[in-house]
Amino acid sequence: MNREKMIRSIEETPDIWDVIIIGGGATGLGAAVDSASRGYKTLLLEQSDFAKGTSSRSTKLIHGGLRYLQQGNIGLVTEALKERGLLCQNAPHLISHLPFLVPNYHWWEAPFYGIGIKIYDLLAGKLGIEKSRHLTKKQTLKAIPTLEPKELRGGVIYYDGQFDDARLAICLGQTAVDLGATLINYMKVTSLIKKNGVCCGVQATDCESGVKYKLHASSIINATGVFSDHMLQKDNPKTQEIIAPSQGVHIVLDKSFLPSETAILVPHTTDKRVLFMVPWHDRILIGTTDTFVKKSSLEPHPHKGEIDFLLNHAAKYLTKSPTRKDILSVFAGLRPLIKSSEKKNTATLSRDHMILVSKSGLITIAGGKWTTYRKMAEDVIDKAAIVGHLPQRDCLTQSLRLHGYAEGLDPKHHFSTYGSFGKEVKALVKERKEWAKTIHPHLPYSGIEVIWAVRHEMARTLEDVLSRRTRSLLLDAAASFEAAAPLAKWMAKELKKDKKWEEDQIASYHQLSKHYLV
Repeated sequence: MNREKMIRSIEETPDIWDVIIIGGGATGLGAAVDSASRGYKTLLLEQSDFAKGTSSRSTKLIHGGLRYLQQGNIGLVTEALKERGLLCQNAPHLISHLPFLVPNYHWWEAPFYGIGIKIYDLLAGKLGIEKSRHLTKKQTLKAIPTLEPKELRGGVIYYDGQFDDARLAICLGQTAVDLGATLINYMKVTSLIKKNGVCCGVQATDCESGVKYKLHASSIINATGVFSDHMLQKDNPKTQEIIAPSQGVHIVLDKSFLPSETAILVPHTTDKRVLFMVPWHDRILIGTTDTFVKKSSLEPHPHKGEIDFLLNHAAKYLTKSPTRKDILSVFAGLRPLIKSSEKKNTATLSRDHMILVSKSGLITIAGGKWTTYRKMAEDVIDKAAIVGHLPQRDCLTQSLRLHGYAEGLDPKHHFSTYGSFGKEVKALVKERKEWAKTIHPHLPYSGIEVIWAVRHEMARTLEDVLSRRTRSLLLDAAASFEAAAPLAKWMAKELKKDKKWEEDQIASYHQLSKHYLV
């Protein structure tokens, strides 16, 4: 992916696009892959960086959702388990299998959760991972030595998928480009173009150059997640809001708190959610909360109460109780849940997706979850073909291998995300030997990954590299800032920027990283 090349493609394309997608998160990127794979002329525009918002702030799980099973949403669980299986097949370099342990501290928990998990296994069918099983107290403590042993009776173990959300987002972008799509980050859609009341294009501004563009299309898709209402109101100021944003917070700890390759699932917290404690990139990720927020933001901030909630629940289940001083990073994301006039608790709102076609023909897709991004994309492109009077073509993504598809790699190692392109990434060290070194003693990434991100993954800022192309900001916020200065220098040279750009990037990243520190 090359931004300059993408910009040239919109300047040199006077024809009407088949599909313009607004939004570069999981839903928009998935839609771009689906659209391009059907041969539609596809353009995606993102106001910030790909996966800047919700799509890089998940619990890093590709799962059916045991909680949704508990709520009786069999349809959503079945669909998600199918999509989990398809993604494992289409991107084995990105998805790993992860065991989850549900600890039992009361006599009724083993049969109660055990039956539910067996149903979960059955719903997965042929696309299942490994069968669940019961563990004795001794087996449970062997699996997770730091689990609180007092009154522990045993546990139930089951399997789900784990991934790196921002890296999958970049992979989807690369896949779409491989298929002929045009994707541009830092390109903000400022208004919709209409003819006789019908949406026929967008006006967009390049946030880097300030150049404005008028771009026309047969179908316009609003895939802006928590900002869906903003675009709907550009279409019609009288439109009722459809999104109820919910904030989910995660904290990241050193692996010593859970020195195991098995995750913990706490099935019932005080706010009626499940809580995950997940090994990820040699750290422990604990989340998440479910807090209603009034206003959506690209950079939501965790509240003190949310952090305390996670620490308190972790302390109940771990022998080594974490404190605020132990937190390496804390991050918040907003879920684009669909509003309900009946339900006020966001934890009970549906995670299903919804497609809305306005009178103007603007297509909005909202809701959903990372696991079901492919099905959401299939549904919205089916609708776009009808609305835009495009030639009807079958969806191909059920068996479409994603960019870099490679078997035999260890998806738990961050470098596997490059898949079959790993050798090309490593070859960059021939240009400068210092790029082979890690960017910081507490981070696993090396200089070659920074250069690759700039040259081939459309990274434009320090934040793009440290937050999403690598996950440095989430793994250790303080270490990521300490690594920033030399990286800014390398990036400035690659992007042909001056010293002031370099200094501004460091200052901006310093301000950002402070919000990830407790």
